[in-house]
Amino acid sequence: MHPNNIHSAPYDFKALIKAHPPLGQYAHLGKAGMDTINFADSEAVLQLNKALLKHHYGLTDWNIPPHYLCPPIPGRADYIHYLNDLLSETGTATNITGLDIGVGANCVYPILASRIYDWQMVGVDNDPAAVASAKENVKASEVLKDRIEIRLQANNANIFDGVIHEKEYFHFSMCNPPFHASEEEAVKGTLRKLRNLGDQAPYRTKSEIVLNFGGQANELWCNGGEALFIKRMIKQSVGFKTQVGWFTTLVSKSEHLKPIYKQLDKLKASHRTIAMEQGHKQSRIVAWKFP
Repeated sequence: MHPNNIHSAPYDFKALIKAHPPLGQYAHLGKAGMDTINFADSEAVLQLNKALLKHHYGLTDWNIPPHYLCPPIPGRADYIHYLNDLLSETGTATNITGLDIGVGANCVYPILASRIYDWQMVGVDNDPAAVASAKENVKASEVLKDRIEIRLQANNANIFDGVIHEKEYFHFSMCNPPFHASEEEAVKGTLRKLRNLGDQAPYRTKSEIVLNFGGQANELWCNGGEALFIKRMIKQSVGFKTQVGWFTTLVSKSEHLKPIYKQLDKLKASHRTIAMEQGHKQSRIVAWKFP
């Protein structure tokens, strides 16, 4: 657990409910005798996120459209903290500008980067509805208006081209790519996650399973899955090696590391892997740059 993560201790539900009273109807005493919520209930998770963002980050309002991904705030904050470590170690610690690839309707990464470290952020997405929602989340809080810009990626084949402007420089890019290679794989993964959270509901359709937990198709899966998406990102990053200091991405599956390293070595990029752990979940960030 990163030492700067404010969520390393159990949630302070009294403070969170005070900040956001609607959370109160979802809080209950858990098996360990501590306050908790049902994390398989998407509405409960949404209200917890609203409370966290109000209490810890001073957001006046935050929301997402129905059935869009509702991210766990602690894990998202960890990525930001580790990026700060990376930038500090390599001599960049002030006046940071970052790029979030796949900002989503929630806009959480730019929000956290802005509120925790006062970074200037640009978030991009190829989903017009997600872009519209992210813009609304920025406009809803005065503290974000001058810190975050949201852009639409009009060409689904491109990752950086079309959203990085000429002569523009970012100290880093970040990405949380779609995990799965197909809808079927996404359904199985979501159902497994729900069962692990103790949800035994008899889901009848694929859409019921996915939509209960939250997430649109482009947020959950893409052709070739995580590994192919990241390899494509690496190939396209070469064309922007003078405009981005560190390219970074989350890699959820350790078996994808070998082909990713092979691709980076082929393109003569220097790279490092940063281990991340959040509860029982283990992940990692792969970061690379060019000479």
